[in-house]
Amino acid sequence: MEQGFNERGSKIRIRNVVKSMQEEIINKVANSALEVFDLEDYYPKGIRSQIDISQWLIEGFLLKEKDFREALKQHDWSQYQGHLVAVNCSTDAILPAWASILVTIHVAPFAKKVVNGSLEDLNTALYQELLSTLDYSPYKDKSVIIKGCSKKPVPMSAYILSAQKLQPFARSIMYGEACSAVPLYKSPKK
Repeated sequence: MEQGFNERGSKIRIRNVVKSMQEEIINKVANSALEVFDLEDYYPKGIRSQIDISQWLIEGFLLKEKDFREALKQHDWSQYQGHLVAVNCSTDAILPAWASILVTIHVAPFAKKVVNGSLEDLNTALYQELLSTLDYSPYKDKSVIIKGCSKKPVPMSAYILSAQKLQPFARSIMYGEACSAVPLYKSPKK
């Protein structure tokens, strides 16, 4: 044991230090005037499905029109009822433009939305529609953080579009979390 300290005295000092630290901790983030713009709050609801055209191609690469049309007629399109659908081809097959259009014609009566491309392309299209309809005036002259770290597949294009939509309104725009935001924009002094 060190001179002048005993176990009981050390515990008391530690308790006093912890107590004083707890009293001094102030949540500056909660008390700040930062507005959080969280794209997850606007994540479009719905079941997303990918339709891969290669499943109807010979060895995934060759489109034989008669067989292709017959396979599309036989496919159960009702399984996409109410879905948000992305149509693409996962192979490097060279397809005529009408192939994707024909698949769309078949699925459109059942799907809520159909896009050409990947699931990310689908999410991009959904966010473009949604972000174009929002009212950004509540962010007028405010410091805004576009929240990063999302649990849902928010495409980068949605972050870029939201920054463009917020810029005419916000005093400043940051990206990330309140505790570690990266400054992106500050409006010029008026």
